Amino acid sequence: MKRIINLLLIAFLSPILCGCDDYLDIVPDNVATIENAFAMRSTAERYLFTCYSYLPAEGTFGSNIALSAGDEFWLPGTRTENAWYIARGYQNVADPYMNFWQGNRGGKDLYEGIRQCNVFIENIVKVPDMEEDEKNRWTAEAKFLKAYYHFYLVRMYGPIPLIKENVPVDADRSTIYPYRNTIDDCFNYITELLDEAIPYLPAKIENEISELGRLTQIAGYSFKAVVLVTAASPFFNGNNDYANMRNTQGEMLFNQDKSMQKWEDAAEACRLAIEACEKEGYRLYKFAPDFFQYDISDTIRTQLSIRNSLNEKWNSEIIWGNTNNMAISIQKAATPRGLDPSKTANSATEGYIAPPIKIAEMFYSDKGVPISEDKTYDYAGRWDLKIGDAASNLYIKEGYTTVKLHFNREPRFYADLGFDGGIWYGQGRFDDKSDLFYVSCKKGQPATAQNQSSYSVTGYWPKKLVNFNNVIGSGTTYTIESYPWPLIRLSNLYLLYAEALNEIKDHPDSEVYKWINAVRERAGLQSVESSWEAFSTNPQKYKDKEGMRAIIQQERLIELAFEGQRFWDLRRWKLCMEEFNKPIKGWDLEQEDAPSYYRQKVIFNQQFTTRDYLWPIRENELLSNKNIKQNPGW
Repeated sequence: MKRIINLLLIAFLSPILCGCDDYLDIVPDNVATIENAFAMRSTAERYLFTCYSYLPAEGTFGSNIALSAGDEFWLPGTRTENAWYIARGYQNVADPYMNFWQGNRGGKDLYEGIRQCNVFIENIVKVPDMEEDEKNRWTAEAKFLKAYYHFYLVRMYGPIPLIKENVPVDADRSTIYPYRNTIDDCFNYITELLDEAIPYLPAKIENEISELGRLTQIAGYSFKAVVLVTAASPFFNGNNDYANMRNTQGEMLFNQDKSMQKWEDAAEACRLAIEACEKEGYRLYKFAPDFFQYDISDTIRTQLSIRNSLNEKWNSEIIWGNTNNMAISIQKAATPRGLDPSKTANSATEGYIAPPIKIAEMFYSDKGVPISEDKTYDYAGRWDLKIGDAASNLYIKEGYTTVKLHFNREPRFYADLGFDGGIWYGQGRFDDKSDLFYVSCKKGQPATAQNQSSYSVTGYWPKKLVNFNNVIGSGTTYTIESYPWPLIRLSNLYLLYAEALNEIKDHPDSEVYKWINAVRERAGLQSVESSWEAFSTNPQKYKDKEGMRAIIQQERLIELAFEGQRFWDLRRWKLCMEEFNKPIKGWDLEQEDAPSYYRQKVIFNQQFTTRDYLWPIRENELLSNKNIKQNPGW
């Protein structure tokens, strides 16, 4: 563990508050003393932005563990993203990939970020030219960030050392090296920090030009709900797999008895967060802009409600967006080549992040239930071929032969995924009464592999990540509508509340259904009750806790697909052994004709064991701090 000895580093940088996209991403240096850093408001503000700068860059694909280290995407073999080495089983203890404990191999040093927050909290009181209310707000922001960095580390490493205060330079050697706190102590401290911060944060941002991206009470309440649902989930609540894991003080690090009180606390936190959001006008986004000049169909309108809920900046359900990291390169990585064959700028797209076939299968049928239990869906014949017709021409190119798996699916399937023969609305064509762009990716077609690193290895693309206003131009121009990466959306909060309520009740009831149905209604689906009663081979599934738990989990996996939630949800539910050991499959990209192309190929067989739930701690950390023991299995 590094001590803060060289924290005499704040820079007298020129003011950067010129826009909300990057003003938080400031890392000062070269200031003579800490006293200088807090001698006036302007330099103290820059130090606060230093605290923000440690937020993980999750809007960049290779920097987002949850996108590139799991099973939701697969890449060409030539790609070198650090986290993708983890997905392929190359994690190690000598020099771990995505090391957020120390800050290397693609990870930021979150313990350094915590220490920076501690320095700020300790010194902001010294600034002479600030009002007390503003000092309290800035202190609250630093405490929130400190809580978030601790939480990020807990999800990765399990029980961690809590750095509540920085160790003085002249501290006794015995106090320098921290030991791991219990998992309950970790979550309790995180929520304690949030409780201290929330009252002093603004309810919402008023000065949007200069402050969008800064923390609010709404973000605080919502993040607390995320924390408490995580703490109540099976991995952190009565996990007997870690019964022998103790710290150097002899304390058992993982609690061994499941606590229903944790679910009660989580449900209450979700309720308070939703009430706070509704009070400030947050609501599930629906596409209905007055300025849009095209009279589009309900089909396209529903798709845009789904897509834009993620990628329209600061829309009505974005609770917390990370302005440190604007989603730009990830949109290129999600866009197939050749959407407009007449434009040479198609070569500027990369199109290399590819959802496997199992993700395509995960989405519901158009009846709103899993395709494997929809009694009206030809599940056994889903690999057969079918030609797109006029009835489906806003989903699949009319006259184009594709696989039956792509027909009769829910609106989120078509809003979220690009696939061979699939319509790709936008990119410069907005009149849905005329020819729209579509994907064609068999061998020799525009979206097929043009080089070894920029193509979809499965035949799918995450359309949801791409703003429909992006335009492919001539030459090398490719206009991208960037957006701050959303860390919490309102639909996420609704589904967390449904999950927590389901756990604390003997049987699910109308209150549980209410929140999941609100999300389904925006997605163009009927309610859980009516969908399962009318179309499922298991029509009573939604009436018992276990069945409803499975429904809520699949709803989360679908609604929050490609947003970095699946990776963490599967971990907290303890379902990685089931999901991360399924083969990664794609279509046979080397084939020109449909019957040959639509043959499944195993691209990779992932292997996940119990040890992989937690990150390894780098060996040199264990050598320098004898109070830290390696995570089990590593």
